[in-house]
Amino acid sequence: MFAVVGGAHRLSNGHPPHNSLYVLSERGALITRYDKRFLSNSELGGWYTPGTQPIIFEVDSYRFGCAICIESQFEEVFREYERLGVDGVLFSSHGIAPYFQIALRAHAGLNCIWIIAATPVQKAHKGPAGVIGPDGDRAARCAALPEPDFIIATLDRNDAAYDIPLQKARPWRAKARQGDIYREKLVDDRRSRDRNEY
Repeated sequence: MFAVVGGAHRLSNGHPPHNSLYVLSERGALITRYDKRFLSNSELGGWYTPGTQPIIFEVDSYRFGCAICIESQFEEVFREYERLGVDGVLFSSHGIAPYFQIALRAHAGLNCIWIIAATPVQKAHKGPAGVIGPDGDRAARCAALPEPDFIIATLDRNDAAYDIPLQKARPWRAKARQGDIYREKLVDDRRSRDRNEY
């Protein structure tokens, strides 16, 4: 069992701390730390110092990254993790507002990754913790109640339910993003160049 715990990471020289997620091994040893990179305007006003890089850690051959709160609004965070070959992103927020939920489902489906979202139970009414599959659908979800809850979701790359997102869409989208499959089909045609004709 591994744990990811949120907290501030104090810096030297009086700089504001990082807003961080600490990844702990089954023995409680620190594996790595993620520092939130995209901060809100309020956070930039002296609350926190932005982090500088994504982190990736591995558990039982599955690769994970981390994201925090407002980073749900930055597609580049999730796209970068997809390029780096993660299977899932652990996301933490003090409440998961409806538009955060929509964004997280979109990031999961567009990048074909799992997103495991955590929030305090006091904020569950705004959007409870849960797991989103690489198809963008919810795989498991806690109750939207201010009471402790526990869910289990199996991350299985070979699950037939995820065949299209993991075995077909993700490899194809990687090729599409490189652009070669389109460049080799380009033609130099007058009707393509002329934008003033039907």
